[in-house]
Amino acid sequence: MDNVDVVVVGAGLAGLSAARSLVANGRTVAVLEARDRVAGRTFGGALANGVPVELGGQWVGPTQDAVLELIDELGLETFRTYDDGDSLTVYDGAVVRYADDTFGLPMESAVEVGRLWEEITTLAETVLTSAPWETTDADYLDRRTLDEWLRTNTSDTLALRLFRVLVPALFSAETPELSLLHFLFYVKSGTSLESLVTTTGGAQESRVVGGTHRISERMAEDLGDRVRLRTVVRDIRADTDGVVVGFAGGEIHGKHVIVAVPQTLAGRIRYTPPLPAARDALTQQIPAGSVIKFHVAYPTPFWREEGLNGFVLSLDDEFNVTLDNSPADGSCGVIVGFLEGAHARRAAELSADERRDRIVGNLVTYFGARAAGPTEVIEQDWTAEEFTRGCYGGRLGAGVWTQYGRVLAAPVGRIHWAGAETSDVWNGYMDGAIRSGRRAAVEILAGED
Repeated sequence: MDNVDVVVVGAGLAGLSAARSLVANGRTVAVLEARDRVAGRTFGGALANGVPVELGGQWVGPTQDAVLELIDELGLETFRTYDDGDSLTVYDGAVVRYADDTFGLPMESAVEVGRLWEEITTLAETVLTSAPWETTDADYLDRRTLDEWLRTNTSDTLALRLFRVLVPALFSAETPELSLLHFLFYVKSGTSLESLVTTTGGAQESRVVGGTHRISERMAEDLGDRVRLRTVVRDIRADTDGVVVGFAGGEIHGKHVIVAVPQTLAGRIRYTPPLPAARDALTQQIPAGSVIKFHVAYPTPFWREEGLNGFVLSLDDEFNVTLDNSPADGSCGVIVGFLEGAHARRAAELSADERRDRIVGNLVTYFGARAAGPTEVIEQDWTAEEFTRGCYGGRLGAGVWTQYGRVLAAPVGRIHWAGAETSDVWNGYMDGAIRSGRRAAVEILAGED
């Protein structure tokens, strides 16, 4: 294993998918993973009663064909996210139930949200997802932040506040922190804005029985000792003949290397010779989002008794997006929710007890006094993860797509790039990660012809 056809850096969905494709085509592979586990930004946990919960990425939905087919191929199963009943929106101290497409807003604001939604849909359709920088008016779209566009296009305060909650729910970043072009690209890569934010029929429709980390674990089992854990890659040396990948305590030789880690981590590897300036600059301009994920457990999913589905959007509070994450059999109740973007950064400075008190206080506002006594609260701060440094994924700020986007997925000699951020379909999602790994494998195989 000290000399293989392809070295893969990272044993998440992208890296393992690449390795699996290469092995299926008769190539020798070594997968080097810094953590003591596989699965990257998908991560399994469990409540004290043994019920599994997902500490990282967890949902799959329609048109995510790569991940859905892989789940089936690996013998795993899915179940539907609970979505029966009314949702809640909180604004200006009011807790509003709704079961339509108004988000519970006053009619004037709901109409304005719909108008902005249609404009976003129309603009997103113009984006060339395979090459966003070649989109008509790309320079115009990329120079502006999403927040600038929103402020220019509406004077409705509630509509603006709603989008400033929805966007961090997708990116774990604030509306001024990404370009309009990046937002539109992301929307189109995920089919539509409606698909991104919807449960039934959308990206949150289903969960994997036992957790999404099992997808990576099954692939790793098939790859066997080709996967090396606790192997932190420090440097990559490449020339026309091959690559040498160095790690603490050794090195491994290959004909090619696939770097399948978040862009911010890819930029911390030392490359010899140095990467082209544009590629190096790119890694410095795709920061990861900030998110702390919470599972709040109760003896029963009591909100269902009140005809609620557990979905909350709060325009007032920091713990402002929640969903029902109870097990399929309803044997206990679980609310999953997030502190995202600026809220996560502020909360990271608090103690765990302080964070717990704040989010439970918010849940009492949403669901009443019964929410005050959870049996357990589990949190996962992805900004503190050494080998992730943030979730859900990387984002491109104003000007980055048009200046550097061309090099995002383009190989540098024998160095290839994978990861959810490099996919033009379901960018930032598990499905996109799998597609990116397979794409990198195809690049190598095609180059041998």
